[in-house]
Amino acid sequence: MQESQLHEHIYARSAGLIPGAGWRAVVGPGDDCAVLAAPSGELLLLTVDQVVEGRHYTPGTDLNLIARKAIARSVSDIAAMGGTPAWALATGVLPKGFGRANELFDAMARWADHWSCPLVGGDIASHGAPDHPLTLTVTVAGAMPAGHTPVLRSGVRPGDQLWLTGPIGGSFASGRHLTFEPRLTEGMLASKSGSGVTAMIDLSDGLGRDADRLARASGVIIEIDTAAIPLHDGVSDWRTAAAEGEDHELLLTSPTRPN
Repeated sequence: MQESQLHEHIYARSAGLIPGAGWRAVVGPGDDCAVLAAPSGELLLLTVDQVVEGRHYTPGTDLNLIARKAIARSVSDIAAMGGTPAWALATGVLPKGFGRANELFDAMARWADHWSCPLVGGDIASHGAPDHPLTLTVTVAGAMPAGHTPVLRSGVRPGDQLWLTGPIGGSFASGRHLTFEPRLTEGMLASKSGSGVTAMIDLSDGLGRDADRLARASGVIIEIDTAAIPLHDGVSDWRTAAAEGEDHELLLTSPTRPN
């Protein structure tokens, strides 16, 4: 089963979520974050992401950069909804005999504090094999300030333009996939009332796939002017840049240039 097929199954199975203790699910699976509404009307953003050795980083990568990426991936999802990070939970599956657990936790705690979402809990498990990939999962909760509304994937309208918060391409080759800065400021500007932004997504899986997600969620067809795609220096092939992912820029739609 392809990942996209599993996603579709999860989205369909999650329709009609049952409220719990007065909380209401405003947005369930299928966006960058779940959005829950308290009885008071306050909105809570929830997202979870993971990094797996051999998939999201290569063996031997600096432990501080692994910790950074683990936190940053979930913070970037909060940015894609236009919210602010508030706190985080983390879990780790450690290879047997892993001797740097304290160093790893300290690095994750530093990066969580850096983005104002301190680690408030989590879980640790040790695998039975020393060659098991180090796997970290981070949940981040966020809030929507007054005057801001979560920007969803489903708001694209016919005639909207596509915008990126920065150039894409070469993320793995350059090491940017470990050092990218979540676009929190840009996301906040996009979610502010009157910004003109109609939809937004974190560009984690590539421009082609993530633009398709906007299109599917909104029931539209998106056309991309390949000559207008901003590419990082040294990146010349837009096809590769649009497919490789891990850019973590924000892809926005708006009828005009966003305010």
